Amino acid sequence: MKRIKIIVAYDGTNYHGWQVQPNGVTIEGVLNQALTELTGEVTAVTGASRTDAGVHSLGNVAVFDTNTRIPPDKICYALNQRLPEDIVVQHSCEVPLDFHPRRCESRKTYEYKILNRTFPMPLKRFDTYFFYRKIDVSKMREAAQYLIGEHDFKSFCSVHTQAETTVRTIYELTVEKQEDLITIRVTGSGFLYHMVRIIAGTLLQAGTGERGPREMEEILNAADRAAAGPTAPACGLTMTGIAYEEGICGCMTGDAGE
Repeated sequence: MKRIKIIVAYDGTNYHGWQVQPNGVTIEGVLNQALTELTGEVTAVTGASRTDAGVHSLGNVAVFDTNTRIPPDKICYALNQRLPEDIVVQHSCEVPLDFHPRRCESRKTYEYKILNRTFPMPLKRFDTYFFYRKIDVSKMREAAQYLIGEHDFKSFCSVHTQAETTVRTIYELTVEKQEDLITIRVTGSGFLYHMVRIIAGTLLQAGTGERGPREMEEILNAADRAAAGPTAPACGLTMTGIAYEEGICGCMTGDAGE
């Protein structure tokens, strides 16, 4: 028995999120079916990030156990022949049997993209949130600084979260604008349910003047979901990658591709 790590990119538009659901097609469900067909074994993947319905990924990490004789680095090629075009495995390799994608020390990075212009752009409708009102990006940047570091992010997570603790660390939070595209980029030790989308929705309020940047401190201290802004739509969110602590959670051989 060996454990295989795969790096998976996907367009989440047509899926009910990552995690298998009783009703609805999911990324995890499609991967499980394709791997079972490929290996001839009933296979279930374990993912690092259980993204919501409509959320995209450039590099989610998952593992599965198998007895297949297919070389680990060739599994991605064989698997992609069985996957739909909106799910593509970017890399595969063998990892130690005790490697778990959610338990190893890691830094996850998400980007939230906002298309800020007078009219929507059809080609951007699946991976950006269209917002026509004027936005002051400098105010968003100022507000973002209050969220960097270790904090209790209870105000920035869904009331339905099942996390044991709502304390998380944000290492980096930037807001950049290029022409009519605003990108919120956040790197952290981990994220709560809807946390990045609530941060995006609240930063947008700072950008429109509905909130002052200094209010971020008050929102954190409130530890109350009602204190923060709205949950931004899923379509603008993409998980761009996961970086594991070097030497502990990498591939056994070859380049991890991350």
